[in-house]
Amino acid sequence: MTTPNQSPTQSRTQSRTAAGDEKSHTTPWVIVMRRELMVKLTDKGFLFGTLFTLLLIGGFLGYSAIRSSDPTTYSVGVVAADRAAAEAAATKGAALDPLVRVEWVDLTDAAAAPERLKAGDLDAFLSRGTSGWSLLSQGSQSDLLTVLGQGLRTAALTEQAAKLGTTPEKLEAESSIRAEFLTGDAERVGIAEGVGFAFAFIFYMAALMFGITIANSVVEEKQSRIVEIIATAIPLRHLLAGKILGNTALALSQILLYAGVGLVGLSFTAYSGYLGMVSGPVLWFILFFVAGFVALACLWAVAGALASRTEDLQATTTPLTMLILAVFFGALFADGGLKTVLSFVPPVSAVLMPTRILEGGVPIWQPLLALAILAAFAMLTIRLGERLYRRSLLQTGGRVSLRRAWSTRD
Repeated sequence: MTTPNQSPTQSRTQSRTAAGDEKSHTTPWVIVMRRELMVKLTDKGFLFGTLFTLLLIGGFLGYSAIRSSDPTTYSVGVVAADRAAAEAAATKGAALDPLVRVEWVDLTDAAAAPERLKAGDLDAFLSRGTSGWSLLSQGSQSDLLTVLGQGLRTAALTEQAAKLGTTPEKLEAESSIRAEFLTGDAERVGIAEGVGFAFAFIFYMAALMFGITIANSVVEEKQSRIVEIIATAIPLRHLLAGKILGNTALALSQILLYAGVGLVGLSFTAYSGYLGMVSGPVLWFILFFVAGFVALACLWAVAGALASRTEDLQATTTPLTMLILAVFFGALFADGGLKTVLSFVPPVSAVLMPTRILEGGVPIWQPLLALAILAAFAMLTIRLGERLYRRSLLQTGGRVSLRRAWSTRD
C-alpha cells in the first residue's frame, strides 16, 4: 500500500525487496524440491504416462463393470414331468444371483439331451432321478449349478419342514457348517496373489523409473559442472534432500491416484464385495511404499554421484537394478516360512508384508514391527548415502569407487 509520502516507485521497490527476503529465507531443500516437482509436472512424457496408466485402470475396471452387469442366460432342457419343480427351484434360487437367467426347453425324451448338448442347442439338462436331481452340461456351469442347487435345496427344506411341523430355518440351522481354515481362505489367498502382484509391479516400476530419473539428474548436473555452482549456494545435503523428497512426493501422488481410481472402479464391478478386504492392505502398502522408496531414492542419487559421465551410469546403477529385480521376484515367488521371514527384511518387506496382511491371519504387531524396521533402514540408508553423495558429487575425472568416496575428506 502506498502512503501519502511514498511514491509508487518506492512502493514497488519495497515489495520486490520483501519478496526477495521471503525467498531468501526459504529452506534450500524446499527450493530444490519445488524445482524437481516443476520439472516433472511440465514433462509431457511423465504426464502422458500417468494419464495412460489411469486410462488402462479405468478401462479395465469399466469393462469388468459392464461385463458383470450383463445377465447370463442359459438354455436348460427339462422333461415335462420335472418342469414345474424345476421352474420353482429357479425362482427360489434367482435371489442368489439375479444375473443368471434360465430359459426352459421342453424335451420329450431325456435320452436326446446329450446329443442336444453336443450340438449346442442346450447349455444344460436338469433331471430328477431316484437319488435326486442332476445337472448335465458340456463343461462347468458353476453359477447355474449354484442357483438351481440352492433353489432345489430351499424347496426340499420347505417341503420337509411342512411334514415335520417346523420351519426351514430350524432345519437348516441343524445342518449348517462353519468353515475354518488352517492355511487361510483359498479365495482370499487367490485375491491376495493378484493384488500382491500389483503391489510388486507398482513398487518395481516406481522405484526403477523415478530412480533412473534421479540418477540422470545428478550425473547431468555433475557432468555440466553446474553442481559446483549450486554447491557454493546451498549445502549438498539440502540438494540431496530436495531431490529425494520431490520425487517421493511425485511417486506417492501417483500411487494415491492409481489406488483411488482402482478402489472406486472396483466398487462398480462384480468384485465390489472385496473392497473392504482390499482397502486396509492398500493403506498399509502406501505406508510401506513411502519408507522403501525413500531408501532406494537415496541410493539412486548416490549411484548418480559416483558416475562422472552418463556412460558411467550403467555400471553404477546395475547393483540397484538387480536389487529391485530381487524385490520384485522375491515378492512373487517367496512362500511359506521364507515369505514370513522376508516380510520383515527391507526393502522386500515393502511388498510382502502388505500382501501377507491381505491374506489374513497376521497379528497387528508384525506389520508395525516390519514398518519400524523398514523406516530404520531408510534412515540408515539416508545417513550413509548422504555421506557418499556429498563426498563423491564434486569428484570428476572418472567413475568414483565406493571406497574412494567413503574415505574422501569433506
